[in-house]
Amino acid sequence: MPAVDRIYRFGVFRFDTRTLELQRDGQSVRLQRQPAQVLAVLIANADRLVTRDELCHAVWGTDTFVDFGRGLNFCIAQIRTALSDDAGTPRYVRTVPKKGYEFICPVEIVETAGTHALADAEHGQAGATGWTLGRRARIAIAVAVFIIGIVLVLYFRGASRSERPIVAVARFDNETGDPALTRFSDYLTDTLVEQLTETAGGSFDVIGNAAILRGARIDRDLRAIGASLHARYIVLGQVQRDTGRVRVLGHLIRLPDQTHVSVARFEDVRDQTLARTSEIAARITQQFAPRLKRP
Repeated sequence: MPAVDRIYRFGVFRFDTRTLELQRDGQSVRLQRQPAQVLAVLIANADRLVTRDELCHAVWGTDTFVDFGRGLNFCIAQIRTALSDDAGTPRYVRTVPKKGYEFICPVEIVETAGTHALADAEHGQAGATGWTLGRRARIAIAVAVFIIGIVLVLYFRGASRSERPIVAVARFDNETGDPALTRFSDYLTDTLVEQLTETAGGSFDVIGNAAILRGARIDRDLRAIGASLHARYIVLGQVQRDTGRVRVLGHLIRLPDQTHVSVARFEDVRDQTLARTSEIAARITQQFAPRLKRP
């Protein structure tokens, strides 16, 4: 049976699993794609514990460079912000420590998409009186052409992938000496990885969770990173404090010659909310992504 897309209602919210659109009282609520995918899995399994491994497999799969644990934590935080939910006294998403999450709000299915198409297909099958030899032959040819097409697409996609530049995103360095800003630095790193990945469009690949990218700046060897990850570019980030004001710097560096390609600068970052984090990551992505193309 084909996958069924649904529109759910819970509390004052509506959520469409087909478009991943969240609405509150008819007004759209901004939610990035991956947090929306996590929300879709939780809602579809309402009143059941969904393990962290299940969520990671459903949203990121196995062939990805995203840091599952931190990426999932970020998604849950964004979902709670969008739903105005409190982890301490949750109304929507309950955390089961070290296991996973449970969507605890009553959920109602408002609409199921694809129902008519399924009914039409079943009706057509029941109404058929027989298969002619000519129709069988045409279908066999169509299937063969389709399979050959898939093989060719996969082949050329693999060849194309090998030519795409790789950009490595190192963990943003918290240079303020304030431990409270480490979480902001980490969220900014994860959000930038997510947004660069969504913007890539097949033009480049993103690596964000390799252990070699998580080390302290003093131990970071850019040549070694480029060689081990086959990266053509690396993004380095700094969170600084100057006369009480927080500054964010993002550097796009070409490897192996370590040439600065672009620098993004944000002065007087007065708040470190998820919304502000997403805004900064979006602006860095907008500035860097056009430069991460094949030469």
